[in-house]
Amino acid sequence: MSQADKPLVNRVANSGLTTIKPEDFYPTEVMHSFDLKDFLFQGLILREKDFRESLEAHDWQQYTGAALCVFSSTDAIIPVWAYMLVAVYAQPHASTVFQGSPSEYVQHRMLAALDHILPADYQDQRIVIKGCSDKPVPPAVYLALSQKLRPYVKSIMYGEPCSTVPIYKKKA
Repeated sequence: MSQADKPLVNRVANSGLTTIKPEDFYPTEVMHSFDLKDFLFQGLILREKDFRESLEAHDWQQYTGAALCVFSSTDAIIPVWAYMLVAVYAQPHASTVFQGSPSEYVQHRMLAALDHILPADYQDQRIVIKGCSDKPVPPAVYLALSQKLRPYVKSIMYGEPCSTVPIYKKKA
């Protein structure tokens, strides 16, 4: 049989690798940012009376059904009660109110989603944790996946099935 007559074989499909796509754990809900910096006097000081008035006048309905990420992008000292007050106003509208930036929220939600993985389902499998993604996957997610799966799997690789970086291989 000549080289031209041989059927094409998809060696990646036949490799027995299990691919995990971290982006599958990315939160799907709409996220909004609530930067406390916009409510500070001269961008530095939180005045209670002004803050309360601003929160009362704020359009909270714009956050209906969304995740609201409450943070301060300045180095101002924000009293804890300020976050509590925002939560009280936002809670009737937002699906969740999170203290932190949107990127911190994404990491928090993705790590929480990983808690639902049953590592025993991957017992003795060869795992590829996909590296390319259309969404930014925090490094903490890759770390958590590796840590959770290591005691169960034969091997962990990073990248694409056709081009991987070996991360872990169980000793025979």
